[in-house]
Amino acid sequence: MNPEELLFAETHEWAHIADQDGGKVATIGISANAVEALTDLVYMDLPAAGTQVTAGNSFGEVESVKATSELYCPVDGEIVDVNTSLPDNLEILNSDPYGDGWIIKVKLSNEDSLAKLLDYAAYQKQCDEAH
Repeated sequence: MNPEELLFAETHEWAHIADQDGGKVATIGISANAVEALTDLVYMDLPAAGTQVTAGNSFGEVESVKATSELYCPVDGEIVDVNTSLPDNLEILNSDPYGDGWIIKVKLSNEDSLAKLLDYAAYQKQCDEAH
């Protein structure tokens, strides 16, 4: 996926919104900036499909040799798919964070949370200001 077509949370998660099965589904991952900041990833804890998630709340965590970081959901809804191969292949996050490095897919329960997300330019500006 092209990062310029994604929406971003201030906490560095990205969402790609698509129409699917009569509703909207968000494919969610973490940004290349987040992966770079975390450096050597060693562990990831993911939720099960069917879990209800709320925008701004944690849905899992990723651990690097430096620290453990919460993963925050950028949207409200139900997890319909989990990238179960990811915890055993964390290097995918380095090589393809916006493609094969997706983490979960969430069927949106509403679209209210989308208004709080940043477009690519705004997210890049946030990242640049943080450095």
